[in-house]
Amino acid sequence: MSRAKARTALLGELEEAMRRSSAQGVLYGQAVANVAGIANSDLECMDILYLEGRVTAGRLAEVTGLTTGAITGVVDRLEKAGLVRRERDEADRRKVYIAVVPETAMKIGELYVPMQQAMEKVWNAYSDEELRLLLRFANEGYKGVLAATAALKGLLDTPPEKRPALKLKKHPRQT
Repeated sequence: MSRAKARTALLGELEEAMRRSSAQGVLYGQAVANVAGIANSDLECMDILYLEGRVTAGRLAEVTGLTTGAITGVVDRLEKAGLVRRERDEADRRKVYIAVVPETAMKIGELYVPMQQAMEKVWNAYSDEELRLLLRFANEGYKGVLAATAALKGLLDTPPEKRPALKLKKHPRQT
């Protein structure tokens, strides 16, 4: 096998492995959301809040790409579940922040322990140098996904008739 073909095959294997891992992560998150009794998209918003820290609803909408109206619904549901709270800014009482309730969030975090333990077992097989490479890969991959997401969201600003056709087959029942 030529070097170019071997690289193409390796890149294909890597892409497939990443897709499987990504899909399984989504499915694991869905299972966590189901056990917690909340929607998966609400759980993802909560994770963003956990990573970003206390943010405004506007910032959460910006980061998620959801409308501010949709974010209001998400925050209402998470607040009702006791997972987040609204906090007024001390300097500007009109400004409201959304913050994770740590005690309740820890209960959700317990559902991730089996996955964390499995990943720690995997990571422990790597040297520090290899872990730095994996960290670089994860960070650069994240930036790539952010850019691709922004480009895809840009299609929403394109009139439907000017968007690329997906040419999806119709389900037999839809004919």
